[in-house]
Amino acid sequence: MGIHMGTEKLKILVVDDDDSIRGYVARLLSMSGFDAVTAANGRDALSQIKANPDISLVLLDILMPEMDGLETLSEIKKVAKDMPVIMLSALGQTNIIVKAMKSGASDYLVKPFEEEELELAIAKSIEKKRLLAEISSLKKKLRVDELKGEFIFASPKMQKVKDIIEQVADTDVSVLIEGESGTGKELVARSLHYRSSLKDKPFVKVNCAALPHELLESELFGYERGAFTGAYKSKAGKFELANNGTIFLDEIGEIDLAIQSKLLQVLQEGSFSRLGGKQDVRVNVRVIAATNRDLRKAIDEGRFREDIYYRLNVVNIHIPSLGERVEDIPYLFEYFLETYNEKYAKHVTLDKEEVYPLLIKYPWPGNVRELKNLVKRMVILGNVDDLMRYLSEGAAGAMERHDGKDYAIRSRDGGPQAGDLPIMPLKDVAKEASVKAERDMILRALKGTNWNKKKAADMLQISYKALLYKIKECGIEK
Repeated sequence: MGIHMGTEKLKILVVDDDDSIRGYVARLLSMSGFDAVTAANGRDALSQIKANPDISLVLLDILMPEMDGLETLSEIKKVAKDMPVIMLSALGQTNIIVKAMKSGASDYLVKPFEEEELELAIAKSIEKKRLLAEISSLKKKLRVDELKGEFIFASPKMQKVKDIIEQVADTDVSVLIEGESGTGKELVARSLHYRSSLKDKPFVKVNCAALPHELLESELFGYERGAFTGAYKSKAGKFELANNGTIFLDEIGEIDLAIQSKLLQVLQEGSFSRLGGKQDVRVNVRVIAATNRDLRKAIDEGRFREDIYYRLNVVNIHIPSLGERVEDIPYLFEYFLETYNEKYAKHVTLDKEEVYPLLIKYPWPGNVRELKNLVKRMVILGNVDDLMRYLSEGAAGAMERHDGKDYAIRSRDGGPQAGDLPIMPLKDVAKEASVKAERDMILRALKGTNWNKKKAADMLQISYKALLYKIKECGIEK
């Protein structure tokens, strides 16, 4: 009743130093419809596995001279990590069997065994391998589906972005993605990675704006033990972790000039030295960078190196803001609504004729990220009215600003006139005033330190991370 894969016979390798047992098991397998090959020791087994990629399973004796079963098992896992290995043991070898199972054996048989036991163990191991392969391919599919989901569009501008991705994904050229915050730059970077031949290799993201420059250098390039106080052991940087894969440098415009020269060396030569390191580390990495800043302006102001810009900008992908791709809004809204209804087991529905005109009128300063978070909040809280109010107030505010008026008409002494402001609960007034006051103070600190976020955080007496969060929350752009 041999198990077949397609029309092919399943090829099984029997490894045992005892000729008679080896011959007996091979005969059993042939009678059961398998294709049996044999090896008398661990070394021979490894060379057979390397030479025969069609071997689907290994039966491996635990006690063998020179290279025993455990050692052979760990070597097999190095060359074929998904290979099912069934251990053959004599009675009383329980402790070794436990070790073997921990090291990745899929099952074990105690000698002497019956033909049915052997067939059952083989069937179980093959099924387990098939399930693991299925899970791994489902995970990959899920990753691609997640990407596909937010890549819903009807606009020619986004079609252009998708066309470029398809043209350059499977090349090793550097790509620079430009676009406002929340437009989906990371989505494009991941899409470039997962559509390339590197899709099974690492994808490592570094947010260059999230760390002060002294930490960013060690994050990117790693450090040797003793390179600075607290460096008790050496640590690989993100470039090493991304080796043979893709590194995504988000907010590249935030990288300090001191680190830029090191970055140029990696881009030019594929090498760099760790902090405190003596010799160079070589890497082979595809670089994708993203920015919401105007890098040309940063070059003119001497804050960004032109040679790095040209290295990164081999292919340029500009992602339009959500306001520039209005026709995509209803599709994205539907997708997020469906996704979050399913995720949180909700059934939020709304009147499209009422909502769609508001969605399209609203200016979306936070782009797709804002839309996504709004729908998520609406589904979780089940509050459609809240969404409608948010959209209509935002759209009205945008219209007033667009007409050249301020949001509230000022009286002669500079304060808003009472008749022109809606009445709102006091706690909301306090909250709005405090957000505005915080925003103004943060802007003053940033301008006063020439946009040095580390110094600004010190002046405001808050942590660097808290400042980044507030900058994002207040929608402050340089």
